[in-house]
Order: sequence, then structure tokens, then C-alpha cells
Amino acid sequence: MEVSFRKEIANLKLGAGSTFHGEGILAVTKALLQSGVGYVGGYQGAPVSHLLDVLLQSEDILAELGVHLQTCTNEAAAAALLAASINYPVRGAVTWKSIVGTNVAADALSNLASAGVIGGALIVVGEDYGEGASVIQERTHAFALKSSVWLLDPRPDLPTIVRMVEKGFELSEASNTPVIVELRIRACHVYGSFEAKDNVAAKVSTNARLADPAVFDYAKLSHPPVTFNQEIDKVTRRRPAAEQFILDHQLNEFVGPADGDVGIIVQGGLFNVLNDRLTAAGLSDIYGNSAVSTLVLNVTHPLSSRQITEFCAGKKAVLVVEEGAPDFLEQAIGQILRKADLQTKLHGKDCLPMAGEYTPLVMADGLAKFLKLQTVQPTVSSPLEGAAKGGGATSARLDSAANVLTNWLTEHQSRVTKVAGALQTPLPARPPTFCTGCPERPVFSAMKILKQETGAVHVAADIGCHAFGTFAPFSQGNSILGYGMSLASAAAVSSVQQKRPVSIMGDGGFWHNGLLSGVASAAFNKDDGVLIVMNNGYSSATGTQDLPSSRPNDEGRGKGIEIERSLRALGLEWIRRVRTYGVSEVKQTLDAAIRSKEKGLKVIIADGECQLARQRRVRPALAAAVAKGQRIVRQRFWIDPDICTGDRSCIRLSGCPSLTVKPSEDPLRSDPIAHVNNDCVGCGLCGEVAHAAQLCPSFARIDIIQNPGPWDRFKRTISAGLMNLSGAREAAL
Repeated sequence: MEVSFRKEIANLKLGAGSTFHGEGILAVTKALLQSGVGYVGGYQGAPVSHLLDVLLQSEDILAELGVHLQTCTNEAAAAALLAASINYPVRGAVTWKSIVGTNVAADALSNLASAGVIGGALIVVGEDYGEGASVIQERTHAFALKSSVWLLDPRPDLPTIVRMVEKGFELSEASNTPVIVELRIRACHVYGSFEAKDNVAAKVSTNARLADPAVFDYAKLSHPPVTFNQEIDKVTRRRPAAEQFILDHQLNEFVGPADGDVGIIVQGGLFNVLNDRLTAAGLSDIYGNSAVSTLVLNVTHPLSSRQITEFCAGKKAVLVVEEGAPDFLEQAIGQILRKADLQTKLHGKDCLPMAGEYTPLVMADGLAKFLKLQTVQPTVSSPLEGAAKGGGATSARLDSAANVLTNWLTEHQSRVTKVAGALQTPLPARPPTFCTGCPERPVFSAMKILKQETGAVHVAADIGCHAFGTFAPFSQGNSILGYGMSLASAAAVSSVQQKRPVSIMGDGGFWHNGLLSGVASAAFNKDDGVLIVMNNGYSSATGTQDLPSSRPNDEGRGKGIEIERSLRALGLEWIRRVRTYGVSEVKQTLDAAIRSKEKGLKVIIADGECQLARQRRVRPALAAAVAKGQRIVRQRFWIDPDICTGDRSCIRLSGCPSLTVKPSEDPLRSDPIAHVNNDCVGCGLCGEVAHAAQLCPSFARIDIIQNPGPWDRFKRTISAGLMNLSGAREAAL
């Protein structure tokens, strides 16, 4: 069951005269409807999952507007969806997660960019870069440069984000080019408000269909020989048209005084953190009224040579604030200045780091270095007077700001040192892990137990929740190459080692890429290996969205397509199904697959519903049943402190967050013992591991009964009486 966005959906109905309150990615959703979009689609992934999730639960609104909604099996399918805008004047938008999604979509997106569009084509990309990222650290900028796709990086406030989405469609149509809007994690989740507009029904939509198909035009195909002309058209017509549109509609913003000896050129998405540090240094305020001339690039590609030269002319030094490597903007701006024969000193990666997220600490350090490098002379007697007259920040004020930032950094580092000294030792690492009761954890427990008995095998890991198996206490995984790519990545391994490799793949990865790239390829090439498919029923890693194999329900789109039937259709015969929570069975089945004398791919389908989705489904039903007075039995587990030996093997083999330690109640035992806290959801893994690994029998199951019946009360009375009698005898002894 997917997360509900009923409250947010109500905001999508707001019209002119109303104020929208919410977070960034929901503002994007509203902006799409205000822009007259005709079709939307994509593949979910943080931080842009909400966009599709909300639209899926807003099909009544979309139906009224005639918007076609497509849940795509991967990003390539989403990019191909934009083909509708090549021949028809219909606006389309798709979304996916960061560079990994762009990589998957690259083939279709490159062809789309070559052919060009007549209807606005917008790609909303979650730019998952920095400390909060869950993928490889690369930027979308490289693809935009390679394929001449225009790239918007809006300043992280809702009015700007909404305007860039609306103008993005117009820019796409004015230059016949697809446009990417990249949103960082903080931009997607920033809260704010904007003045709403009425939703607009597309001129061409499911409610207003064209009577005839487009007239055949070979020039619109991305196929030689017309691709040569398309490439020329990109640089001679489309790009100049885009640059002129950017200037005419003032998509980039000028902040602060028009003149001054120094200036800053910043990616729009980084403006908030830049302004925060300028404010701390006394060079701006919370409203962005900077004392330093600043050019905010809401469009980072293409750059307008005229805009850059006009901004830099007369300045002695300019700092380019560009997160990540390579320094695309700095190189491009440097080339523009050189061709214009401007002698403005250009700074960027000499003050700021080449790679990594520009956090407030990093930004403060870079600004301090840049300001200290400036030796310009004051233009007025007073720094404050200069700022008031619009003359820009003076040398004295810049020096003062540099000192403020340096002192702040020193004080921060001093606080960190004091905290570390007080703790005596550094804090332990806390890597992410599976949710309590996750059905995938038992599989890795079985793999770890089997490894202790038979030795290690090569494990090809994959993108998804099961990637947590690479962390302690399991530490299983030799490579991660892409979503659904584990089996493909293990194809050559089997030829260089004696033991069969084991590949892990989720049902989400299976449908995304694994079925064709992995399973079909393995069947065709007669690869000898083992594949474990974690069949938990949802695309859990991206927010528990439905998959083709998800069970049909009232709120989802699952069709119940059987994974096993798909495998057998490809000619595979060695297929076993196991219940993930049965650790012993999983271990025995995996052992049989590895040791089997049969050649070819062996597949184990590990069935276990995502516990997070299950709790969302079960808890409301249980609460309703309790309210009606129905008898409800819940299970959880307990560790007998008198039996537990304190060796904590259960923790090392399961890693469940509900398993912890506590002091022993026995005064003669100093070592802590294992303990199950109140987070337990009663999945039973701890007990299963205890039996599978032949550990101590200290685990016991507890039945928690709500609205007990007469028989329950009678049993409770007898049990309590026997316990009291036993306790009295022990006391007498």
C-alpha cells in the first residue's frame, strides 16, 4: 500500500487568488498542471518520488484536465514517452532520480534531443548529490552539455521553482529542445508558498484528441542523414534561440548592486547556502539583499555570453560557486571572458573544493579565501555608506566579512574538538540498515550462516533495500553496478572462479532492468550462477510503489504478473520459492543451488512482503478491529534473561534494530545480555536465527491479546496462579 498524499492532493485544486503552501516537489506538481501539461510519466526515486506518487493518487484531477499518466518500468521508457512532443504540439513531463536515471534514459534522451520537439518537453531530475545521496556522485550537467539539452537549476524557493517549470515549457518550445529541471534534495523538500494559478487543460489531450496522425516528416527522425542537419540546427538555431529567450524573460537573476569591484556567479540551487553565509558575514540579509553583486544562474546551460560579459565587465574579481566536478561553469565562463578580452580575475575551484557538497562550512571557508584574496581599494569612506548608495561592498567591508567567516570556522572547529575530547573516543559509525522486521534481512542471515559453514562466494549486490546487506553485520557484496544489473555483473565472474557466484536482485530491479539485461542474457549464454530475487511486493527502496508483480488493490496499479512464470517463459527450470523468514529453509535452498551439479542459472524467489508496507496496511485494520471490540492477537518476542548467555550471536547474525543489549539482572554476571525492545514487530527472525544457527534457546514468543475473551481470561488466571505458586516455592527454598 502506497503512502497517502490526500492532504497534498487538495492543494493541486487551488486556483487563482489562492496561496499554495507546501514543499518544493509538490510545488513542481502543481506547476505542471498550471502549465497545461498533456502527459506525465517517469520512474520514481528520491528525492522526486513524491511527484509520481501524488499524481497517481490524483487521477480524478488528471482525468478532468485530460492528462495522460504513465507509470514507466524504467527511465528509458520515461524518456521515450516524450516522443509525443516531437510531432504534436502537446506538453509532456517525465521524472527520474539523478544521474543514474539519466544514464538509463540516455539512449532515448539523446535521440529526442537530436530530433527536437515542437511541444514542450520537460524532464524533472532529482539531483541526488552530496552527503544525503544514495547513488554515485556525478552531475546531470555533463549530459546536458553532451546532448545540447537545456539545464535549469532554480533557486530553492517555491515562486522561483514554479516559475522555472512554467518557463521551462516555454523555453523548450521556443528553442525546440528538451529541458531538464534539476532539483537538489533540499530544493525538493524546502517549504514555502506561492500564489497559485488556475490549472490549464492542454489543447491536445485525452479529452481533446487529434483526428489525424502527424504528417510523415523524415526530418523529425533521429536517423542519418538528417541527424547531420539536426546537429547543425542545435548550434546555429536552437541554442541562440534559447539564449535569447533566457535574456528576454530574465530567467537568471541579478542580486545586489549592479556595480562593484567583486562579484559572485552562483548556481541557482546553491543560492540559499551562499546567502546564508553572506548574511552571517554581514554582506546580505535573509531576504537575499546582498551587498555583493551576484548573478544567480537559474539556467546553467546554455550560458549567455552577453550576460556573462556584461556582469563581469568592470569587476576586478569574480567567484564562480559551482558544486561538483568537473568545473563546467568555471571553464565556460573563463572561455567567455578570454574571448571578450576581459581581464576580470576568475576564482572558483581555487577557493572552493573541486568535489563534494557545498555545506555551510565549506561555503564559509571558500568565501573567506576569496574575500582575503581581494586587494581592491575602497571607493567611499564608509563601508555602510557604500552599501547604502549601491556602490557595492568596499575593501574594508570585505576584509571584515572574511575575518567574521574565519572566526566562525575557528569557533566551530573548536566546539567540535571540545565535544570529541569530552567523549574521549569518536562516535561509532551508524550505517543505514534494514527496517525492523524487513523480510530481506533473513536471507542475508542465512547467507552469513552458510558462509561460516562452507566458505565465501562471490556476491553481486544490487541497487535497492537489499544493498544494506553490504553493511555490517552481513558484509555481503562484491560489486554494485546498477539497478537490476547484479546478474549481468556476475556473468564473467563464473568463468574465473570455481564457486558459482550469487546475485541479489529485488523485484523492483527485476522489472526495471534485470529481466532482460540479466535473466534473458544468462539464459541465452547458458551462464552458470545463482540468482536470489527478493520478492517483497513493492518497489520498496523508492517508497513502496506498485510493480507489475504487485497484487492488485483498490489504490494501486499492480497486475499480479508472476515472476516465476516470466522466468519459465525464458526456459529456466531450476526455480525454487522460499519464505524469507524461514532461515533454515533459505540456507538449505541456497546451499543446494550453489552445490548443484546442474549447469545453468538457478533462481531462488524469496517471498516476504515489505514490512513497512505491511505495517501501513495492517495497523489501521487492527486499530479499527480493536475499536469494534474484536479479539486481536499480536505477537512479539522476548529474551529470557536467566537463559541468555550474553554471547550476542543473535545480534551478529540478524542485525535487527529491535535487538539490543542491557545489563544482566544477575549480580554475578558483568557482561550485558541481549534484549528485544518495544520496536519488535513480531517477524520472528531472531528466533529463526537462533534455531538455524543452533544458538541458545533464550527466545520466547509473547502473544499480546486485545479485547480478550472468557477463555483468554481463564487461561491467564491459571497461568498467573501457577507462576505465583512456583515463585512461592522458590522463595521457600
